[in-house]
Amino acid sequence: MRPVIPYVTAALLFGLGVYGVLRRRNAVLVLMAVELMLNAVNLILVTADTTAKAALPHGGQVFALFVIVLAAAEIGVGLAIVLQLYRLRASVAVDEVPLTEAPALVPAEPLAAAVGAERPSGGHADRPEGVR
Repeated sequence: MRPVIPYVTAALLFGLGVYGVLRRRNAVLVLMAVELMLNAVNLILVTADTTAKAALPHGGQVFALFVIVLAAAEIGVGLAIVLQLYRLRASVAVDEVPLTEAPALVPAEPLAAAVGAERPSGGHADRPEGVR
């Protein structure tokens, strides 16, 4: 078998994935582009396994299986990060993510007011009533 067609196809898929990572602003589309690159690597691994006779039988297929497991874990963690980013910023645009500042934390007072807790009278909210 001549492995030119699978190698060229894998190179095109990898190139499309790199283009997607570099040009897309949406974090979900960036994750999809990374998956495209991982699938191109899988195609290369399986093609190399079928064309080259190695000491380890079916080694490329085993490595491709590891890449699939890695891709599934990456999507799970990546989508969790994207969902948290959307909850904090109401946007999943990659170029709008501030990398230098910490996200603003919600103060506890509105939460306590929503629950119905009252502040102790005659003092600060963080000290017990008997302590001055």
